[in-house]
Amino acid sequence: MSMTIAQLTQRYGGTIVGDAGRIIMGIASLDSAGPSQLTFVANPKYLSQASSTRAAAILISQPNLDKLQAEHGLTDAEPRPTFVIIQNPYAYFARIAQQFAAATLPASEIGIHPFAVVAPTAKIASSATIGPYVTIESNAVIGARVHIDAHVFIGHSATIGDDSRLYPNVTVYHGCYLSERVTVHSGAVIGADGFGFAPDFAGEGDEQTGEWVKIPQVGAVTIGPDVEIGANTTIDRGVMADTLIEQGVKIDNLVQIGHNCRIGAYTVVSGCTGIAGSTTIGRYCMIGGAVGIAGHITLADRVVVTAKSGVSKSLLKSGIYTSAFPAMPRGDWNKSAAILRNIDKLRERIKTIEAALDACYASRGDTGEPP
Repeated sequence: MSMTIAQLTQRYGGTIVGDAGRIIMGIASLDSAGPSQLTFVANPKYLSQASSTRAAAILISQPNLDKLQAEHGLTDAEPRPTFVIIQNPYAYFARIAQQFAAATLPASEIGIHPFAVVAPTAKIASSATIGPYVTIESNAVIGARVHIDAHVFIGHSATIGDDSRLYPNVTVYHGCYLSERVTVHSGAVIGADGFGFAPDFAGEGDEQTGEWVKIPQVGAVTIGPDVEIGANTTIDRGVMADTLIEQGVKIDNLVQIGHNCRIGAYTVVSGCTGIAGSTTIGRYCMIGGAVGIAGHITLADRVVVTAKSGVSKSLLKSGIYTSAFPAMPRGDWNKSAAILRNIDKLRERIKTIEAALDACYASRGDTGEPP
């Protein structure tokens, strides 16, 4: 695959500074790009690499180009890469990278593999690709240009929307709905039972008897268009209503989403996060890695929760929230931990001192307040 810089900007936009006829045959990082490759600079700290890169073209914002020219003395007369000026080089580069990546993939073998098991009542588009050892149960619907890899399971009455891709060993339980252009990576499970059990116990202590009574999970999971779900992530089905993942949500690997959650459009959730049931997360939120979110709470739109934070109550205003300790030298942490272990004792000592001061002021007829 190759294109000129002029062809690239005709498709994706941007202003060319330099030779519009240069040919792009691939993409690479600033430090490794060659004379037929495209690269980008989004962070100003990499401008020094931009001044020495061998790339054919650099995607760059106007402020960064101005800074590059000012700091490194670049002029129009000097040999240099062609620049493509756009507002968001990172996103622009990502879109171009998608095109180059797609060109390297082998063509799909449209049709149903002979080793697949497909129920007679399943509806499969003629343009779909169904790999070996796939199981598709009764009344499932597989849309146009869907690609389903080996060992995927699609439960009865589930729907996979047009242009979706399910990688090997994905499981989609019965009744779940995936909209258009959904990507699900290997090992993900969509629609397993939510963790719902009613306590039925009597007595106290060692005399306690009873059991946990399972609550049937009769809802499903609904996933909007352009959602991507990482490997070994699990999204539980609802108790009665569906668990809902809205348009454009991106979910990392090893994420647990409990029953009846609602994840707002264009929110991103990083790996190893756990979201308990019946939680609502707004639009355009960013949830860091290994975050724990309690159930039955709400996060407003555009909330950012940093890595390893615990969220135990609703966050009803947009903003950045942190509850985890950042990494620090071991000795400093040991000192902080020692203080935390004795915080109750310190609290009691302060209360004793305050009481003594109050008694002293009372004996003098003084309130202790400044004049």
